[in-house]
Amino acid sequence: MDVLDRANALARAGRIVYHLEVGQPSSKAPQLALEAAQRALSEQVLGYTEALGRPQLRERISKHYRTVYGVDVAPERVVITTGSSAGFVLAFLALFDVGQSLAMANPGYPAYRNITRALGVRPRFIECREAGQFRLSAAALATVRDIDGVLIASPSNPCGTVVCADELLRIAGVCTERGLQLISDEIYHGITYETSAQTMLAYSPDVVVINSFSKYFSMTGWRIGWMVVPEWMVSTVERLAQNFYISAPAISQVAALHALDAAPELDGHVKGYAANRKLLMQALQCAGFGAMAPADGAFYLYVDVSPFGLESSVFTSRLLEEAGVAATPGIDFDPVDGGRWVRFSYASLQSDVERAAAAISRWCGTLKQG
Repeated sequence: MDVLDRANALARAGRIVYHLEVGQPSSKAPQLALEAAQRALSEQVLGYTEALGRPQLRERISKHYRTVYGVDVAPERVVITTGSSAGFVLAFLALFDVGQSLAMANPGYPAYRNITRALGVRPRFIECREAGQFRLSAAALATVRDIDGVLIASPSNPCGTVVCADELLRIAGVCTERGLQLISDEIYHGITYETSAQTMLAYSPDVVVINSFSKYFSMTGWRIGWMVVPEWMVSTVERLAQNFYISAPAISQVAALHALDAAPELDGHVKGYAANRKLLMQALQCAGFGAMAPADGAFYLYVDVSPFGLESSVFTSRLLEEAGVAATPGIDFDPVDGGRWVRFSYASLQSDVERAAAAISRWCGTLKQG
């Protein structure tokens, strides 16, 4: 967010800035969703909804799991949330007491550790490095003791890695054997390339799945997401949601219902991300960057900048000021080794990614000459 603030300040001052720092699509919400929202604005009151969400939307998400994953999920287990962020708060509050611990991959999305700490839950990091292609594994999880739960993200932020189906099954097995609460962040499902992502619901009846309409569905600002929770957890989450949020935004629920029928338009966006991914990977490799995470999904490249002799925060600051390209320093995602890494988002328009790649290449050339 600091990088975004500075990038916006430069843009207001008249500088051309290419935004590769923020993890949000450049596309608007799907047309079906926009049309439904416009109708609702003129025809509906749009007051509070049920705390767990509109029944029609919960039923449609249940159908989504049958058609996309071949997994049966009762609509009663679906909870509509104010974005995935609310889902994490509700899950952590419902599952853990103050002083308990939640294991998670490092590097990882910084809000995981920040929310847990704010709620009095201790984050425990499982180091996921180049040798293991940045993927959380059952073997690594098995070595971590004195934990109460585990959070897995596939595809992940910042690395874009996808955990294969066999490994998901093994991780679920470790959690069942040890009585660990399991949370699966699946907000980048739908955005994958050479491989596909399977829901953890296929392997564990007790998993809490968190998803969102922000990424694949291009609806970040609508602040709408969902959870799938075990039956025993529904009433607890309902009471928490009533007190924290009353309900998710009614207009966003209307739009989300119709966004679920917009796959042809949304899959077109994914094809655009794939083209941007190929373009940016080639540019960074030619520019002299080091190792790169596999980037199986999502819309990020997590890249080693140590060949340039700059710590990641310095690298991204200079890249923005001198080349007009905004990127995110790895220290945001990895407090241990993030100084070597930078995350680039390629969710922008292809023309912007092309210009940004050219600017990065030119700037890196001047670094080498210097």
